[in-house]
Amino acid sequence: MSAPALLLASTSPQRRAILEQLGIPFEVAPPHYEEHDPPEADAVELVCDHARGKARSVAGEAGGRPVLGVDTTVVLGGRIFGKPADAKEAEQMLAVLSGRTHAVVSGLCLRTSDWEAVGAAATLVTFRALTPRDVAVYVEAGEWKGRAGGYAIQGRGAALVERVEGDYLNVVGLPAALLVRLLTERLPGTYGFG
Repeated sequence: MSAPALLLASTSPQRRAILEQLGIPFEVAPPHYEEHDPPEADAVELVCDHARGKARSVAGEAGGRPVLGVDTTVVLGGRIFGKPADAKEAEQMLAVLSGRTHAVVSGLCLRTSDWEAVGAAATLVTFRALTPRDVAVYVEAGEWKGRAGGYAIQGRGAALVERVEGDYLNVVGLPAALLVRLLTERLPGTYGFG
């Protein structure tokens, strides 16, 4: 018997690609949840709250299937770097991240009608020292749009990065190691883990 498809509360193509890579069947349900990212918020609490809110917002569509909600942000020096509103803000974010190490923090919520498991993962990313030209060329390419921290490591943003410590797929958009651990613990064998 095949495993039930997870209901992914996200429209992110990166999250879909990671689930496909892991061989986990899924269907997509756009979340009915509005994110608010106050800059003074605790990053772990924030992403966990958002992941939980996204998962709960589509739970009624699950039909007995497990639901997966995920949220990711970038943090440096206690400051949260969400999705830039425009090119100018993207440039500012990248200039601040230049030559420094930041954390990519994700919250993940896996839930069924019987239980809910929420966890967080962090990956450290070090940017090389960027010149104003590096930043301008990257921003001009438009890849910053809709990306926490203003970059996409799986695309041209890879050229901004000097080092990654931790789960690379977390930086792409889904903390795969955390998801596999929760599937192993909560649904052993169902998706080929545990």
